[in-house]
Amino acid sequence: MGAYRDESIRKIRDQVGTGKVICGLSGGVDSAVAAVLIHEAIGEQLTCVFVDHGLLRQGEAEEVVRLFRDHYNIPLVHVEAQDLFLGALEGVSDPEAKRKTIGRLFIDVFEAESKKIGGAAFLAQGTLYPDVIESVSFTGGPSVTIKSHHNVGGLPERMNMQLVEPLRELFKDEVRVLGRELGLPEAFVGRHPFPGPGLAIRCPGTITVEKLDALRKADAIYLEEIRHAGLYDTIWQAFAVILPVKTVGVMGDGRTYDHVCALRAVTSVDGMTADFYPFDMTFLGRVATRIINEVKGINRVTYDITSKPPGTIEWE
Repeated sequence: MGAYRDESIRKIRDQVGTGKVICGLSGGVDSAVAAVLIHEAIGEQLTCVFVDHGLLRQGEAEEVVRLFRDHYNIPLVHVEAQDLFLGALEGVSDPEAKRKTIGRLFIDVFEAESKKIGGAAFLAQGTLYPDVIESVSFTGGPSVTIKSHHNVGGLPERMNMQLVEPLRELFKDEVRVLGRELGLPEAFVGRHPFPGPGLAIRCPGTITVEKLDALRKADAIYLEEIRHAGLYDTIWQAFAVILPVKTVGVMGDGRTYDHVCALRAVTSVDGMTADFYPFDMTFLGRVATRIINEVKGINRVTYDITSKPPGTIEWE
């Protein structure tokens, strides 16, 4: 990976020359590693644009700003675009429509920010090989499109920008090794994968602020318990999903009619295949009790035991 790092830096310098680059930060490992790698290659020619679309996990925006602006001193534009994204997603329930809406708005926001920055000829993204082959064949062969990935497929010609994708041929496990090679904090490099469309695809059906708030709290409780149990690094990815289903429950002497929360945890090497993680029932019971007691709007918890294939890791 040391050799890959050196080769990537050379390629980035050859491609970019003296041009300016804007890099989209999502809060995930991929875009973080891409940004640090590109910054190492071209320094102040890079400006990172972090779009808070209102679909991030609890405390995530603050963490990203702290790491990149304060720790790495990388020029960072923090765009608070929650109203724009949530407004456009209002009433949208189809998974592909959600992904395409978010992807379109990301490009709109980047176009606006690139004009403010001025003179940026390149846009950098943390696209990985699994993203590419789930969206379109890497070599132009007959690969089936499984999902649209918002950071795959190029940019509208109107932006007149070229893509810089230094991780395009890597799998997630290789990206983590590269991140460590670049000196990123272990707490960041070791984080579970997080999708570009964020919580939008962990909220099947229509998205509301109330559902997102409940989902954030449930997800935080789940990950906290996983960390306390010493399982975080054993699991490839774990997250909560809030379902478009309401069920009857009992709280005290009263009747409730609230949402169902599904928990997902998988083990994997590269994200291409995955097996569900076999938690013991005591652990699951403890998490379920906490979520139901502490999160308003959820009164039932289930555990997803689907492997990939046939299911994808994310629900949408």
